[in-house]
Amino acid sequence: MDLLFLVLVGLVTGVTTVLFGFGGGFVTVPVIMWVDASLGESAAVVSVATSSAVMVVNAAVATLATPRSVLRHLLGAEHLCALLAVGGAAGALLAGMAPSPLIHWGFVGYLGVTIADVVLRPGFLRPASRTPAATAFPIPSFLGVPIGAVASFLGVGGSVMTVPLLRRGGMPMAVAAPLANPLTFAISLPALGVFLLGNAGVAGTGIVGLIDVRSAVVLLVSAIPVIVLLRRRPPAVGDTVHAWAYLGLLVIVIAAAIGAGVH
Repeated sequence: MDLLFLVLVGLVTGVTTVLFGFGGGFVTVPVIMWVDASLGESAAVVSVATSSAVMVVNAAVATLATPRSVLRHLLGAEHLCALLAVGGAAGALLAGMAPSPLIHWGFVGYLGVTIADVVLRPGFLRPASRTPAATAFPIPSFLGVPIGAVASFLGVGGSVMTVPLLRRGGMPMAVAAPLANPLTFAISLPALGVFLLGNAGVAGTGIVGLIDVRSAVVLLVSAIPVIVLLRRRPPAVGDTVHAWAYLGLLVIVIAAAIGAGVH
């Protein structure tokens, strides 16, 4: 049952990577918490570490399949990407030392704040009227370290911070979501390196460092064909519907994460 469940989640992860730029983190974390519940206190950090592995590969595949015309919007984001990587490594180090409840309920709290933000503040569900500046990337470089640190600490890749910021900068969802993938890669790659060198004493089948390699492989094998297919034949989704679907997925994930905590 665990294997079938992971395959189904992998398919969903492929869809969310393309449509919302999630890379898999928001779906992977609560799922791995459930699958690896037998690890006890280590389940939360293993879920975050495994999420980083899934996001590195998914984000890389999605970025490579993204049209160059979309990726050109990253011009001017070089310093931001470097600082995202620094934050990603720092957050992974902190996650390896943090107590499990802090990671788990931090994940829930982060989602709750994000949902409130996209609902209450203009510019996400109600698109910004202005167009993106020709020379300035919508996300300031100084936000790179905090975004990267929070994202890797919670295993979320940063897309739920970067997509709303890009959208409020005037980008439609069809551009903001794909751009979240290379930004997620910048965060997750150094985080993955830290997690691979993490506490090898975590007991469990298929655990390397702090990563559940077996679960990560199943999720990736299921997700990658979906990512490639949807990038080549993207579904026609209206901008407003796209934004509301993004919000709806966040609500589903926070419900799953709360359920995992109660369980």
